[in-house]
Amino acid sequence: MAQTPHRVPDPARYARHIALAEVGAAGQQRLADSSVLVVGAGGLGSPAALYLAAAGVGTIGLADHDRVEISNLQRQVLFATDEIGQGKAVTARARLTGLNPSLNVIAHAEKLVAGNVARMFRDYDVIIDGTDRLATRYLINDACVMLGKPLVSAAIHRFEGQAMTYVPGSSPCYRCLYPESPEDLVPNCATAGVLGVLPGVMGSIQATEALKLLLGIGETLAGRLLVYDALSLTFDEFRFARRTDCAVCGAHPTITSLAQHEEPVLSQIEEWSPQQLAAELKKDGEERLFMVDVREPHEWEAGRLPGSVHIPLGTLPARMGEIPADVTPVFICAAGGRSMRAAQLFVQARGHEAINLGGGVMGWSQVYGAPPQPDEHRH
Repeated sequence: MAQTPHRVPDPARYARHIALAEVGAAGQQRLADSSVLVVGAGGLGSPAALYLAAAGVGTIGLADHDRVEISNLQRQVLFATDEIGQGKAVTARARLTGLNPSLNVIAHAEKLVAGNVARMFRDYDVIIDGTDRLATRYLINDACVMLGKPLVSAAIHRFEGQAMTYVPGSSPCYRCLYPESPEDLVPNCATAGVLGVLPGVMGSIQATEALKLLLGIGETLAGRLLVYDALSLTFDEFRFARRTDCAVCGAHPTITSLAQHEEPVLSQIEEWSPQQLAAELKKDGEERLFMVDVREPHEWEAGRLPGSVHIPLGTLPARMGEIPADVTPVFICAAGGRSMRAAQLFVQARGHEAINLGGGVMGWSQVYGAPPQPDEHRH
């Protein structure tokens, strides 16, 4: 177990747990002495973290470098409307400590990459994957295999959710189930949509799996893929086995170092603050820069940076040719997450440098006021 500050659980708060023979006072103490890292404080991470906090898991880590966007609030129940624009990890920490002040909640407000994953995972007993990028899921899986960390993974798409658990040394891993495939084949919530309550179901399942792992009770989803269909309200289960040719946990692994996950494309992406962008625009930047707003149409119509063009993220691969070859694109979204993905797609396709506006339109608004609406550009 990780080094978690020793606390004696309040018997009144956890009375319903203690009444369970499978938990009892000893089990509740074990939860208090345990730690879980939730990677991604979004749709899946929100319910998972809330239930882990309510259950009394002594140390909870929250890893997320994004900011709260208004489109998050349809499913990310950790956040409130007046927290739009704030960092997710720090904001979520305040919510969890408000729910259960006795906990040690750690905010990791940094992007999870190959260079920091071992440091971030090192002191936690269980890892929960609530991310929506395929490359990040593989990084998390491979780190858990190499570091010997139990992993509870889930994914959501439109009306369907999936969940599985990896137990080091005794079960197949995520790569055994899904050999690596091109990320563009896996749409995220922004482009494919998702029923708002769906991650609530799947995140709660992830919290359940984590509690069972910490308590050593029940049967986990190790070697089983649980599939939930919200439209038909059915659960299906598919058993799968460890692959001898798995790239990370097989007999002859080809992925033997986390450094193999390093993304060279990131070295060609520079992140600017709103102040940096404003300063460059004043220095004849309009001749050298090409601002691309990748938000959805309703966001674009509400207000945009003057001089920017609208290419929604989902249409970017097909419209890449609209970005001139002799300029440096500056990608813009609401808070900086989707625009970073757009910058990566551009660099991968063109091999040229790109710029991401850190904090997005919300960050710009905090410094310079809200961007004008389209009608205002005509006057």
